[in-house]
Amino acid sequence: MHQLWGEIDRRLLIKLGTAGLAALSLPGAAQAMAAQGFTHNVASGEPGPNSILLWTRYAAPSDTRLTVEVSETSDFARVVGGGSVTAEGEKDHTAKFYVDGLQPGRWYFYRFVAPDGTMSPTGRTRTLPQGPTRAFNLALFSCSNLPFGWFNAYGHAAARGDIDLCVHVGDYLYEYDAGHYPSVKEALPGRVIEPANEIVALADYRLRYASYRADPDLQRLHQLFPMIAQWDDHEFANDAWKGGAENHDANGGNWTDRMVAAERAHTEWMPVSDTRWRHYQVGDLATIFLPETRVTGRDKQFEIDDIVKAGGNAAAALKTFAETAYRDPARQMLGADQEKWLLGSIVDSAKAGTRWQVLAQQVVMGTLFSPPEAANWFGPNPPEVVRSRVAAAQAAAKAGLPLNMDSWDGYPAARDRILAAAQHAGADLVTLSGDSHNAWAFDLVHGGKPAGIEVGGHSVTSPGYESYTKGISDADRVAALRHSSPQLKWANTQDRGYVTVGFTPDRVTADWHNVASIREHDLKLSGSHRMTAARGKRKYDAA
Repeated sequence: MHQLWGEIDRRLLIKLGTAGLAALSLPGAAQAMAAQGFTHNVASGEPGPNSILLWTRYAAPSDTRLTVEVSETSDFARVVGGGSVTAEGEKDHTAKFYVDGLQPGRWYFYRFVAPDGTMSPTGRTRTLPQGPTRAFNLALFSCSNLPFGWFNAYGHAAARGDIDLCVHVGDYLYEYDAGHYPSVKEALPGRVIEPANEIVALADYRLRYASYRADPDLQRLHQLFPMIAQWDDHEFANDAWKGGAENHDANGGNWTDRMVAAERAHTEWMPVSDTRWRHYQVGDLATIFLPETRVTGRDKQFEIDDIVKAGGNAAAALKTFAETAYRDPARQMLGADQEKWLLGSIVDSAKAGTRWQVLAQQVVMGTLFSPPEAANWFGPNPPEVVRSRVAAAQAAAKAGLPLNMDSWDGYPAARDRILAAAQHAGADLVTLSGDSHNAWAFDLVHGGKPAGIEVGGHSVTSPGYESYTKGISDADRVAALRHSSPQLKWANTQDRGYVTVGFTPDRVTADWHNVASIREHDLKLSGSHRMTAARGKRKYDAA
């Protein structure tokens, strides 16, 4: 497959030529002067076989009508699609335009033109294939906290020639005030977020998106590839659920108002549909489902600490909880309507003969338990809050309860319904996830039988296990986690980066790419790890 992608990349570069590459360069000072008003480059998303959504932002004192041009060549010698769209002040001067009538599986170039003739940077995008499809390659991203460091994962991916589609599964930005997460000491100088306060109102969320979208590596990624994206919790507030969030209190105002503001800013600033959940058909090769796991139907997360404190006898309380409330079939992650859509769509995809059913969602689906060794990972005298949490996690594991109640582990009945539906349909399920900041490869199991695989992506910059368990090697952490968690087949608990996932009719190949640093603007990798799975096996190949 790599030889195939190398040939595709070579042909594309020959087609572009020197002039084409120049047209795709990021706007420097001269270009910025020639394109006044276009403040945040261009982006594309929501690909179909014959359509694509294009995005830009044009700042002006009033609404501005922009012309949209789409061409098969970077010189725009022949415009094959486009129209006009208004960058409205009511939408923070952003503009989104759907282009129809395109050809399947083809690269296109696009730009926006202002009334005075100034042009946006030229973007490149791609429609989805239709019919028989030999190969498709996507890049998976999550958890990009700007003050923690450089978005080198975006920059490295943007320089590749073998990506058809970018998938961002959430935590595209973070809501915290400056100096909170990261702390002032941890924050990288020069990586400044706006506004400095925690974002709670519409103006706050808009400005935070503007702050992130000014990053050159993120701009470049959006400029060169279509992206499908779904929010996770931090686009709202930490550990969000349908009725609130861990990081929301009365000082943040009414939760519904905050949620509406966050969602509005997201749909304005991202090249995304206004529909909360959706799917994408990649020829006969894959159906990519993009559910929403936060604010539509998610019930409030369980807190092991609360159960332990309320129960008197911790072991007895956890045992009772594990046998009752924890397995309540009424608890929802998606909500009844969305779950019905997803289960039915998985069945329809498999019935139609699509080779892979890909669930691009936000939180880890595989089961992870706290290993006994973790009790000694935090030093001899950890802070009381850490000591309490570690003790609760250890007690939970002894009761057969998992580590993270914010992931699918906190909603086992809802997870079982998805895995059972996939098994019954004969689906080849591949789950993509983010949220945890670490890299995981899980074999998903239901009823003691294989149900699919999970590709858990590591974060772009947000810290993982390595920042909380200093002095413990990655090898020791992973060995302990794998011993306590049978579904876990591989993990990396120390690196930042992204994942490429390649699909062919008979195999899926996941490559976890680790950036060398996030503290310096450096696009080098420190290494990669590959795992594969054959169609029909519904589990990873033996290492």
